[in-house]
Amino acid sequence: MIKVTIKLSSQIGVKQFQMIGHADSGPYGQDIVCAAASVLAINTINSVEQLVKVKPEVKTNENDGGLLVANFSLPKSDEQTLKLQTILKSFVIGMKDIAQSYSQFIKVNIQD
Repeated sequence: MIKVTIKLSSQIGVKQFQMIGHADSGPYGQDIVCAAASVLAINTINSVEQLVKVKPEVKTNENDGGLLVANFSLPKSDEQTLKLQTILKSFVIGMKDIAQSYSQFIKVNIQD
């Protein structure tokens, strides 16, 4: 199972997401839940870097059950903060949708 934890901050909104585990919803290379969650997470990080011009702190470990942690700090401008949070809110919506459709393979936990 993939476990997604999204941490919120009253200062900036979404400040971190963490994904750990494997969906195991299909054979390797055909696991649509893993593919969906992975593409959404990687696209979110790439979008933040390219559109907001902010480089999140990213930690990965493909061994030990799979791990991706992305930390987002407060950007320098209000415009960057708005763009960042729009992208991260889109990530949250996407992950919730995947979890709603495939609840036996992925869980989303949002922490204040």
